[in-house]
This record gives sequence, C-alpha cells and structure tokens, in this order.
Amino acid sequence: MSVPELRFNFGGLPDEYAAWETARILIWPVPFEATTTFLKGTALGPHAIIEASRHLELYDEELDAEVYRLGIHTLPPAPVNAPIEEVIERLYHEARRLLATGKFLCTLGGEHSITSPIVRAVAERYPDLTVLQIDAHADLRDQYDGTPYSHASVAARLVEICPVVQVGVRALSLEEARARRQWPVTTFFAKDLRDPRHWIPHVIAALSPHVYLTIDVDGLDPSLIPATGTPEPGGLSWTETLQLIRQTAEQRTIVSMDVTELCPMPGHEASNFIVAKLIYKTLGYIFHDDLPRENP
Repeated sequence: MSVPELRFNFGGLPDEYAAWETARILIWPVPFEATTTFLKGTALGPHAIIEASRHLELYDEELDAEVYRLGIHTLPPAPVNAPIEEVIERLYHEARRLLATGKFLCTLGGEHSITSPIVRAVAERYPDLTVLQIDAHADLRDQYDGTPYSHASVAARLVEICPVVQVGVRALSLEEARARRQWPVTTFFAKDLRDPRHWIPHVIAALSPHVYLTIDVDGLDPSLIPATGTPEPGGLSWTETLQLIRQTAEQRTIVSMDVTELCPMPGHEASNFIVAKLIYKTLGYIFHDDLPRENP
C-alpha cells in the first residue's frame, strides 16, 4: 500500500485545505535571528516546526474536531537578510497587509524580536489590545548589546504599544525588575504559579477583550522543550499552558499569535513536534466555536 506524499506546509495538508483562497488561518514563517546571545539556531525554528507538523494527528480528541478543516495556508518564509531595523520595518508592513485579508495570522519565529512590529500592526486594528506573553524572561531591557530590538528587549518595545501581561517569568535583571514597576506590564512569576484554578483567573482578569498571544517556548519547562536558546528551569507544564490558552480563548478574543525561540537541536526533535502540537491545539481553542465536529 502506498503512503500519500505529505506536502511541505503546516499539517502536511492537501491543496483542498491549504489553499490561500479558502484558508481562514495563515502560517507565516519568519526565520529571523540576529541578537541571540547563548545558544543559536532560532532561524531554523520555522522550518523545524513545519516539518514536525506534517506528522501530527490532525484529529483533536479534546475538541472532537479536525482543526485543519478550517483551512491553514502556509506562506513563504519572510525575507530577513537585512539590517535589523530594516527587517523590523518590513515585518510591520507585511503584517499590516496580511491582517487586512481578514485571515488569522500565526507567525513562526525565529527570535522573539519579531513580535513588536507585528503587534504594532495588530494594535492599529484593535486599539484595546493587550499582549499575553508566555515567557521565562521579562525581556524588559531598554537595549541589549547596543540595539533596542534585541530579543531581550521585546517586551520593552511592546509596552510602548499596549499593555503586556507576562506569565511564567523566572529570569530578569535588576533593570527589568525596576522597569516593570514603571511600565504597563503585569508579571505573573513562575514561583507563584501553583494551582491553575487560582492564578489563571487573575491572568485573564488582567487582559482586555482583544489579545495578542506571544509564546516564547522557553516559558514552558525545559524538561518538556529543551531545544531553546536560553532554557530556565521551573517553567509551565504542558497542562498548565493549555489550560491558560484555552480559558483565555474562551473568555477573550485572541486576534493573532506568534511562537518564537525554538532552537532545533540534534537529538531533541521531540521539541519541534511539541511546539507544532502546541500551535495546532492553540488554533483549535481560538476557533473552538467554528470547528466542524464529529459529534455535535
């Protein structure tokens, strides 16, 4: 028996479900890496995520649905071979164009610095926007290594656009500890996240009706996703992460999202697969009310 060849797109989908014209979801690979400081390789993240996604089970037993039937179109990788300031500006203009289509934009990094230009474009459409940042690091340095667009400065750029709610933080500098008291940022430290029944409602209460979700994969515990540039112990579990995202999607409107900082490593291919599954699960939560179900 021959096995059908899987297309190289998110989910390995046939044209029927991957076509631009009918897709409700856009997957945008942005393989940008310029400011990482410890382990490098995030530029390879989008390709690794898409490759792993081709091997997902596309039926979600939790949602009793096949999320891909909404249509998921994978865009060509964004051109990123330019100075960082130029890349940031290009990403902003391209995000504006993609958002104008009315399709849901899910961006794959790359390093976390890609988030601020996309949020800038999203905030133009949703003036009440809040960013929900799942991350091990506060990322509130005004500059790092001589650039305000470092991956260590992404939240500092985000708070210039809209409020930010951070979840899972367990590494920050004294500069960042002081900055978070002055800027519109609410931080839920990993050390305080014990029972999700208690802390998730407080996170959601801090969010506005429209939410941009940014997931730095180091926000999850490195026992789950070791393939990241700056791993920190004590992160969110798989179940905690899904509970947070599902309840946020049920009580707020997630209008766009990104996943960043996967650093593919030989021997840790499971990380790529887990990140791909996290994205697929998240899309299912976001489109929960629109999913065609097996048992309505």
